[in-house]
This record gives sequence, structure tokens and C-alpha cells, in this order.
Amino acid sequence: MTTEPYASARRVFWVVDNGSSHNGARSVERMRQAWPIATLVHLPVHASWLNQVEIYFSILQRKAISTGDFANLDDLAARILAFQQRYNTTASPFDWKYTRGDLNGYLTPLRRHDTTEPTQKAA
Repeated sequence: MTTEPYASARRVFWVVDNGSSHNGARSVERMRQAWPIATLVHLPVHASWLNQVEIYFSILQRKAISTGDFANLDDLAARILAFQQRYNTTASPFDWKYTRGDLNGYLTPLRRHDTTEPTQKAA
């Protein structure tokens, strides 16, 4: 928050998962007290797929770490750095095509379902 572009921004949004170190209303208040221009935004619970870092760590775990047997931490670090270098040469930006309209189209029937009267069972 002390470096640009954050230091001169009017508003900054920090998007976080619901990890134990930053979940709940107290974390929002701590952020507000420490950095008044910052707003802490929590991802929905069980939506780690929305967090791009979580996706990268998942790929790293599956492709580079769980497939190996490492003699020491230096070997593990070398594997991670090699994976990172290869990943960065082949990765491409994700073109998100799911729009707000798509989401609303999905949610509208769900909302209607939640507000309808329950059907009575025949006796």
C-alpha cells in the first residue's frame, strides 16, 4: 500500500479468500483501520476457483510437487522454479466469457424457486 499505484489510489480493493487469517467482519475492520482507502472483499466460501493464485498453486501441486520425491528443500525449490519458468513461457491470459448477464440469467430461476410457496403433499 506504500508503493505506486496503491499509494496514490483513491480506492484499492483487496480480494481474499476466507482463510482463517482474514475472514469475517473483524478482518474488514482491521483493513479499514490500517488502510482507509482499502476495501477487503471476500470471495464466496468454497469458491477458491475464483482466486487465480489458488488455481496456479493447484496446478503447481498436481504437475510439479505431488509427482516428485525430493531429497531436500533445495531440490523442491529447484523443481518449483523450473515449473514456474516453463509455466510462464506457455501460459496465456484467460479470456473470461461468462458475463454478469449470464450470471443473472442463472440466478433468476433460482430466486423464483426460493420465493415460491412450498407445495402441499396430498393426503
